[in-house]
Amino acid sequence: MNSPSLMLLPGMMCDARVYTPQIAAFGGNRTLHLPVLRGADTTEGLARRILVNAPEMFALAGLSMGGIIAMEIMAQAPERVERLALLDTNPCDESPELRARRFPQIERVRKGGLEEVMSYEMKPNYLADGPDMRMILDLCMRMALDLGPETFISQSLALRNRPDRRQVLHGIRVPTLIMCGREDRLCPVSRHELMRDLVPGSRLEIIEGAGHLPVLEQPQRTNEVISGWLNW
Repeated sequence: MNSPSLMLLPGMMCDARVYTPQIAAFGGNRTLHLPVLRGADTTEGLARRILVNAPEMFALAGLSMGGIIAMEIMAQAPERVERLALLDTNPCDESPELRARRFPQIERVRKGGLEEVMSYEMKPNYLADGPDMRMILDLCMRMALDLGPETFISQSLALRNRPDRRQVLHGIRVPTLIMCGREDRLCPVSRHELMRDLVPGSRLEIIEGAGHLPVLEQPQRTNEVISGWLNW
């Protein structure tokens, strides 16, 4: 039987490069779909755009904002998802504290401050200390600058106004992986324990020595976990 297509949804201000180790590991025997999260300023709209170009059935993995969009896809078209992986993400709506920070960030980016916002407000929260930290942060900056300010603004609005999707998790009935870095400060382990408890039969994997981007920080262990999920 043919392996199902694998869709990998990136985090905020990331593109396919965030999944470079996974593309190398899984691209040889699966058709990969690597959409960029742009073209709409709501999570619902982003999910609809992705579904228009998606195969009829696919395995779905989403990292951070990509996980939020993956949950929205499960709300809109659960029958098309063969299995689900939610990586370093959050099923809840935006906290009041984060909502209050979005518009000042957007205004700074509109005035040419994308690199500054990424450098001082977002990137420092991403990673655990490690030998590849500088290289990964540089890649994150390149992806963000390539995507540009309009993508930052539309993604920020989508995250700010996203609905709570905890109820959606209750209804999931496909093999589901919940995974996060042990040192993720943006989406801590407790959020992933919540998701594990909400999704019937799901499995939680915590990646040691990683923060918000275990796909890059600990690629070998991450790929082992993803490979296991693909073969449940």
